[in-house]
Amino acid sequence: MATKAAVKAGNGKVVKKVVLAYSGGLDTSIILKWLQQTYDCEVVTFTADLGQGEELEPARKKAVMLGIKPENIFIEDLREEFVRDFVFPMFRANAVYEGVYLLGTSIARPLIAKAQIDIARKTGADAVCHGATGKGNDQVRFELGYYALEPGIKIIAPWREWAFKGREELLEFARQHQIPVAKDKEGESPFSVDANLLHSSSEGKVLEDPAKKAPEIVYQRTISPMAAPDKVTTIKIGFAKGDAVSIDGKALSPATLLKALNDLGRDNGIGRLDLVENRFVGMKSRGVYETPGGTILLAAHRAIESVTLDRGAMHLKDDLMPRYAALIYNGFWFSPEREMLQALIDKSQEHVEGEVTLELYKGNVIVVGRDSPKSLYSSTLVTFEDDKGAYDQKDAQGFIKLNALRLRTLGMRSRPKPAKGR
Repeated sequence: MATKAAVKAGNGKVVKKVVLAYSGGLDTSIILKWLQQTYDCEVVTFTADLGQGEELEPARKKAVMLGIKPENIFIEDLREEFVRDFVFPMFRANAVYEGVYLLGTSIARPLIAKAQIDIARKTGADAVCHGATGKGNDQVRFELGYYALEPGIKIIAPWREWAFKGREELLEFARQHQIPVAKDKEGESPFSVDANLLHSSSEGKVLEDPAKKAPEIVYQRTISPMAAPDKVTTIKIGFAKGDAVSIDGKALSPATLLKALNDLGRDNGIGRLDLVENRFVGMKSRGVYETPGGTILLAAHRAIESVTLDRGAMHLKDDLMPRYAALIYNGFWFSPEREMLQALIDKSQEHVEGEVTLELYKGNVIVVGRDSPKSLYSSTLVTFEDDKGAYDQKDAQGFIKLNALRLRTLGMRSRPKPAKGR
């Protein structure tokens, strides 16, 4: 382990003050003490309330116990900013990674990075620190965010630096430095959990074998679809400029609305996902995700777009969505290409307004109605009855022949040529 004298961060500079992303849990408490011991620097703690559902004041008390000055302890409620400025812009794009993952962890990291950099500027800190391991995606997401917002910042990533070889050595370090270790932490956790207002994710340990079903204890945000009520829950979600603004006619703030959808999704067994995904760092990993409110919101948003978006605009969005989702998953929220795509996506949402009616039933989100003052749907055009001359079906013949021209040309070339006479 490094000594106190002139210790440098990974980018080769001596650290005087560092802002630590601090949850108050065992791992980040060990990191806090390790920073003090290894870098001999002043530590500022930052704890973000992203709707993870945990009491955050104990983090303040624990930081004080570990020697942090009260003025160096920051606990910020970022729930509204999280949903308004990060979750909702992402949902305007209908973003899903590898076809199914709603990016709940990915989208939280740039906000945490932004808040850390803001605090570093406010306190005069010259470094930031995160608790992500060297095997995962989060180290990339945090650090790309840091560098985008403060190019000269020093970054400390303890899991890539310290000499601890395993969990027992970490626990021994905690005991040596009087860091409280909960009894259930003395052994190995059956899986690790990350949560925020959009989702919860679980991975590792009992989930490492993708052939084995996840035990029910893994699920924390939803009841089993099989245990959900044997009756339909009907709701209406209102939209304005692509963002959800109301439930059953009641206007709600972004965070309050997502919380309400989470409750509805939880009670109806909605939003479970068991996924083997491709991490940005190159390995495959198995995760269990719960995104109850987000699953409802995605279905509703696509439904309101179905009647308000032009076909070309909708198909272009669908073409670009995987690229946009990958940028978020890989940590490029602050990149110019993500901002360019966001401008295009936001432009497409100008007329995405109205109300969607959904039925929630045993894990299913069923769209049963969509209504919009900006609707492009015309019953006159699509009716099987008399359309009063709105559409001349004979026009379709020329349309089909023009579109078939290249296919007919290719077909003619592929036909066997008749044998020449002798």
